Amino acid sequence: MSSEHMQIGEVAARTELSLRTIRHYEETGLVIPSARSQGGFRLYTETDVARLMVIRRMKPLGFTLDQMRDLLDATDRLDAVPSPAGAEREELLERVRHFEQAAAERVADLRKQLGRAEEFAGTLRERLGEAAPGRP
Repeated sequence: MSSEHMQIGEVAARTELSLRTIRHYEETGLVIPSARSQGGFRLYTETDVARLMVIRRMKPLGFTLDQMRDLLDATDRLDAVPSPAGAEREELLERVRHFEQAAAERVADLRKQLGRAEEFAGTLRERLGEAAPGRP
C-alpha cells in the first residue's frame, strides 16, 4: 500500500465520520475510494478526505445529498484540467456562489438558535440559583 493512501479507519478518525457513514456516502456516489488494496480494502487519498470534509460541513447546515452532489460536481468541474472557460465557468461559479449564500444564511439562522438556547440555559441557571437551599 502506498504511503499516500489511507484505509477507511484512518479516514474515519481524521474526518470524525463513522465507517458506516463513509460507506453510505460511497453508496450514494458522493465519494468513491481512489483505490482498493489487493485484499479489496477501500483506499483513500487526501483529496478524498477533503471531499468528505466538505460533505461533513454541509450536513449540519441541512444540505441534502442531492445538494451536496451538485456542489461537489461544480467544484470537481472547476478543478478539472483543463478547467472550463467562458460561460461554463461562470455557470459553475454561480452554482458555488449560491451554495456560499445558502451556507451563510443557515449559519446566521444557527447563530440565532444558539442565542436563544443560551438565553434559555441562562434562565434555567437563574431559576436554580433562586431555588438554592437557604434562599427564601
